[in-house]
Amino acid sequence: MKVSPVNSKPRRTAGILLTECLVYIAVFAILMAVGTAAFYLCWDDSKATIYATDDIGAALRAGERWRADVRNATGKISVAQSATGEVVHIPAPGKEIVYRFESGEVRREFPASQISQLLLPKVNGSQMSEEDRNGVTAWRWELDLVVRRPETHLPLLFTFEAAQTKS
Repeated sequence: MKVSPVNSKPRRTAGILLTECLVYIAVFAILMAVGTAAFYLCWDDSKATIYATDDIGAALRAGERWRADVRNATGKISVAQSATGEVVHIPAPGKEIVYRFESGEVRREFPASQISQLLLPKVNGSQMSEEDRNGVTAWRWELDLVVRRPETHLPLLFTFEAAQTKS
C-alpha cells in the first residue's frame, strides 16, 4: 500500500528558486540606493536652504541697523576708501559710528569706546554710496554675501536705502 504525504505540494510551488531570491535582493538593493541618494540630495538642499536663510536674516538685521544709524545721523556722513576696504563714518548723537568693510567682514564700531561689533562675517562686497534725489541726500548700501553652499543656487545680493532725517 502506497501512502501519499498529506502536506506535499507540487515541486514548482513548493518554494522560490535561488535565482528569484537573488533578483529580489538586487531589486531591493537598487531601490535602497536610489532612496539613499534622494535622501542625501534633499538633505544637502535643506542644509543649503538653512544656511541661506540664516545669511539673509543676518543681512536684513544689519541693513535695518544701518538704516537706523543713517536716519539718526546728526552730521555729514563720509565714505573713505582704505587699503583694506571701505570705511563709513556716521556722526550720531554723542558718538560716532563707523562701518568698516575689510577682510570679508562688515563691522560696526564705536571708536570712542573701542567697541567693535561683527555684523556680517562672510561678505564678497560692500559699497555705501551717496545719491542726491531732488535735494534729499539718500544713501545706498550694496551688499554681496558669500554663498556658503553651492546647492543654494541663489545669489545673496541686497540693496538697502536710507535718507538722513537730521542735518
